[in-house]
Amino acid sequence: MDVREEPATAAARLAAAGLGAHHVVYEHGGAWHFAAGSATFEATATASTARHGERSWHAPAPRGPLAAVRAALAALRAASPRDRTVHGWAAFELAHLLHGDPARAGTEPLLSILVPSVDIVLRPGKAEVRAVDPAAAARAARVLATPAATGPAPAPLPEAAALLAADPGGYRAAVAATSADIRAGLLDKAVVSRAVPLPRTPDLGASYAAGRAANTPARSFLVDLGGWRAAGFSPETVVEVAPDGRVSTQPLAGTRARTGDAVEDARLRAELYADPKEVQEHALSVRLACEELARVCAPESVAVGEFMAVRERGSVQHLASRIVGRLGEGADEWDAFAALFPAITATGVPKAAALAALGRHERGPRGLYGGAVFRADTAGALDAALVLRTVLVHEGRAWLRAGAGVMGVSTPAREFEETREKLLSVAPHLRFS
Repeated sequence: MDVREEPATAAARLAAAGLGAHHVVYEHGGAWHFAAGSATFEATATASTARHGERSWHAPAPRGPLAAVRAALAALRAASPRDRTVHGWAAFELAHLLHGDPARAGTEPLLSILVPSVDIVLRPGKAEVRAVDPAAAARAARVLATPAATGPAPAPLPEAAALLAADPGGYRAAVAATSADIRAGLLDKAVVSRAVPLPRTPDLGASYAAGRAANTPARSFLVDLGGWRAAGFSPETVVEVAPDGRVSTQPLAGTRARTGDAVEDARLRAELYADPKEVQEHALSVRLACEELARVCAPESVAVGEFMAVRERGSVQHLASRIVGRLGEGADEWDAFAALFPAITATGVPKAAALAALGRHERGPRGLYGGAVFRADTAGALDAALVLRTVLVHEGRAWLRAGAGVMGVSTPAREFEETREKLLSVAPHLRFS
């Protein structure tokens, strides 16, 4: 059917229409995928739960969350005559299971998946509506065909600049302590982050539409699933896997601001390329990504497809590389996910040592921040976006979060400023009713 609205705006309206108990919007490859329904699957460190409406089924997960998800998708594939697509998220704390520290994984869900009953693909000017129930398809079509309601537009947050400039959590001190750990030889790099609590909960749909209009993300998403709500503009993917086994990852590390002035942005780009700290930080990330992919890929298939290009992502510009490979015999998309999760650019090098450093110097668990929002299917495809540049809502609280790659030569003032530059990709576009 024809659609006059921009896809991001149409997706936000669908999300607000109550087409299912849960929903996920995932932008990928010029299309916005909207999924809604009530069938979910989630896994903690030790158990899994499937739900459909008021019914639920519980089972132990002795081999961990990823094995439980793999088994759930295999069952879905066996039950369906056609390929099925699911959407979901992985919390950052899944990293502790994957890197030898299960006690820190906690008891909360680490993975959550939605099996949609309504699946809509939005492209400029067009929408393709599919639903298990014809009545649900008709309702979705009516939402898309009905003009948006007029009324007072949700407003931005007047105090956003002051919130981003404050450091009540001692971020600069955390950077200094992490840098000292690196100089002492405990690790090479850690991505230390800080949270910025919001005074009230934003309108996520309006914030998503406004933020997407102002950003240039690799992926974007709007999520209400498993107790988490989020709107994000991801600068990079954790992993991309095609059904034929082609796999890639896209680390972005090394940052300067984007000002909107072409001359100043070119100067900052040249400064980025010339900064030894930023270049070393990026090179470390690329090296580790190659090593991680090599664990699950066919021998000699791993290569650097792109190295140290500059990618513009909203209010910042990054050094970007792409590492590619082909899955080896016996490996699948979830093996690739396990090898690369969490993203190097949200943790550090080596990962286990970086996770330990973050445990010492960050406050509390990250939750969805630094994790992934993903789209997968029963044919073996997986596309997982890194959860950065995101507004998060959970258990009655709303916040932003951003981090910076800390090295031995890092200065706390510069790393704090880098987090502020990144937060500007989201904060000015928050909308409140």
